Order: sequence, then structure tokens, then C-alpha cells
Amino acid sequence: MVLRTFTGEGWRRARAAWRAAAIVTVLALASVSCADTSEPPPQDDRAQTSDSAAPTAEQAPAEPPPVPRDWPRWGITHTQYSADNEDEAVTDGVARVLRQVPMLQNQHIMGFGADNPEPSPGEYEWRTLDARVTFMDRSAGLPVITLCCAPDWMKGGPAGETDWNHLTDAPTREHFDDFAKLAADVAKRYPHIRYYMVWNEFKGFYDPDTKRPDAEGYTELYNKVYTALKQVNPDIQVGGPYIPINSHKGGSDKRIRGPWGVVDPRSLDAVEYWLEHKKGADFIVVDGASVTEEHLQIPDEFGALGKFGAVTRWLRKKSGNLPVWWAEWYITPEETQWEEPRRLAVQAVSMMEFATSGAATALYWSPQRKTGDCPGCLWQPGQPTSLPTYDLISNFVRWFPAEVELEQVSSSNPAIRVLAQKNRMLMVNTTNEAVVADVDGKSHRFEPYQVVWSERAT
Repeated sequence: MVLRTFTGEGWRRARAAWRAAAIVTVLALASVSCADTSEPPPQDDRAQTSDSAAPTAEQAPAEPPPVPRDWPRWGITHTQYSADNEDEAVTDGVARVLRQVPMLQNQHIMGFGADNPEPSPGEYEWRTLDARVTFMDRSAGLPVITLCCAPDWMKGGPAGETDWNHLTDAPTREHFDDFAKLAADVAKRYPHIRYYMVWNEFKGFYDPDTKRPDAEGYTELYNKVYTALKQVNPDIQVGGPYIPINSHKGGSDKRIRGPWGVVDPRSLDAVEYWLEHKKGADFIVVDGASVTEEHLQIPDEFGALGKFGAVTRWLRKKSGNLPVWWAEWYITPEETQWEEPRRLAVQAVSMMEFATSGAATALYWSPQRKTGDCPGCLWQPGQPTSLPTYDLISNFVRWFPAEVELEQVSSSNPAIRVLAQKNRMLMVNTTNEAVVADVDGKSHRFEPYQVVWSERAT
């Protein structure tokens, strides 16, 4: 059946506003030299506290997190290869595909497809970051910037050089102010971009011996960046700490645990430190995997996904109901290749966890490649053809934006997971067998791992 494009009025107004600003920015960038070394133009851009499957009334936040009306919730992060690596015809075709269902699009300022933006102090190279921002605007993306990583001279390396082996090093403390200034330069260059995540996965902010996160150092950097961005534009939305929420098969910490395992207390200690000492935040950012540090998915690949919902609920409660962003999430064990139906079914159920637990945002880490097979890709490498992963994400954008009201729908077979709103529902067979079940008063037959979108009778 044909699905309608999501057309929420608030989302439409917001998109129109930043699209207009984006056009102005793209035109301005077109007049800038590709090797611009001048100053940027001035501003005119994976909880529950028990083993139960669902939180108690006392555990669940009373109100949904504050997000813009019709916030799309779902989106993607561009990585090393994306549509701007293709020839112009493919780039245009992929942009047309993405424009059909506008969603969040995220880009890092250095690495993951962008070159060093400030190779030497005060000397800027914006060409590749400009290209990514331009593509996000051309494809109607609601743009997000990840403020990572840092130029070599901010990390103890020589000015004018870029050693990509040290991409994930953190800036040294004496250069925190320089990194904050770079963040402000980015915001001035792209004045239509309003959403910024500070750093990525605590890269470089870990004790090499104890593996303890350096929450103190990260928070110091975060506060400087937060202040610098708000000075550029108080309306800019800033989030952290963007830390991996790791888990183990067992453990004594009681803060977040369930049938899927126990969250590493060091991750939670870092989150709590940041919450207590941050200068401010508009949202809270984490990432994580359903796989434990022992490389297990317990009790199975679908049950392990309960971690995402449990962590989201804990974060909302602990933060005073800040919007919860998942900057990345992972559902497959390392070096494991599932058949596509199984992978899609697990991904769909993971996104159900985000929706039912009240996550404000979930960004899919795009594994796009230049050529060849690409499991989990959004479009076919070298072709402007969408793939099932993109279709899954775009359907979530259409039917389950952040403020949609969910409805309870019965299923006669617990193996069929269901997510429903007034007009549409998603059904997922979580088994490798054909299943018949009554869902929402109708009988359905499901193939192994089948993902089904269905209209609801009104």
C-alpha cells in the first residue's frame, strides 16, 4: 500500500524556516574559496531499576520530554562515504530520495567525511565540511553537527599537519579554549544549524589503565563549548556528554539492570558527574549497543534490546526529563552478518524501544560504502536507489515522530511485537518461523522475521 508523507504542521513550519536560512548559507558558501584561510564570515549553523520488562509508575517520568512539535525523532549520521562521494547524478538522485521524507542528518566537523577544518591556528579549510552541509540542505535534512574531532595542533601535534592515526585524541587542556573558539566559528559559518553535540564517545577522555571516563576533563571542555555556542546564538541547542553506555552480563550496581544485563557503573558515574557540573544543556546524548562487553546478547537478540528503553527511562528521570538523544546504537555482535530480514526485524524492534521509552532522537550510524555489498546501507552504493534500512527509518519518521500518541494494541502471540498510533501500526515477527496471530482484532500471517506496516481501522 502507499504510505502518506508525514506533514505535521509544526515540522513543516520549522523545516521551512531552516530551509530558507540554508539557501542563504549555501549561496554564501558558493562565493567562498574552497581553500578559505580567512576568518569565517560573521553571523548575519544504549532505565530500569528492576528486572521487570517495563518500568513502574514511580520509575517512569510523568511527562514526555520537551521537544519541538512534530520533531522527526529519527535520522542518520554521515560517515566517511556518503552521497557527496558519488558522481553528480547519483548525488542528485540520493538527495531526491532523502527529500521525500525529511529527517535529521548529522555530520562531524573533522573525520567521518570531513577534513581538518583548522590545520593551523586561524587558518581554515572548510571545503569538505561545506560540501556535507550543502548536501544536508539539498536533501532537506534537519542538520545536526557533532563537534568532533580536534585539529592536531590542539592535541600536541604540529600545526599544518594532519595525522589521522590520532583522530580520536582529545584536545589538551591548554587548548580547550581553542576548541571552543572553533566550535563558535562553525556556528557562525552555518547560522541555520541549531543542534550541536559536543565531542564523540569520550574519545581521548579515558584513563588508559583503569578505563575510567575522565568526566572532569570532558565536562570542562563541554562547558567552554556550551558557553561559546550560546554567545554566538542563544537559540543554539547544545547536548552532551555523548558517552557510550556499556553493559555487562552481571554486576552489583543496581542503577540500571534487567534481563539484558547490568550497565557499567563507570558510564553512569560519568553521566551523573556531567549532570551535576554542566553549565547547561538542551538535551542529553548517549550511545550504546545491545551486546554486552562479554560479546553476548541476553536473553536473545530481541530481549537484549530492552537495554535501550531502560537506559532512556533512567536518563529522563535522572536529568529532570531532558530530551534523550541516542547518537548511535548498535544491534549486531561484532563481525556478525545476519540475513537482511533478521537484521531489519531486530532494528525495527530496537526503534520500538526508543519510541515507547520516550527517546527524543535516535541517529542511525550510516555504514555507507563506495562500492560493493553494503549490509545496512541506506542506498545502493553508486546508485540513487533506496534500500530497506532507509525505508524502515523513513517510515518511522512518517508515523512515529517524537510527539505522536501511542496506543496499546493486543497481539495473540507475544512473538509479534507491535507499535501503534491512531492511524498506523508496525508489526514484527521476532521468530525464524512463519506465525499466525490476531493483532488489533484481525488475523495476520507473518513470514520469518517479517516487518509489516499496516493501516488501522478507524
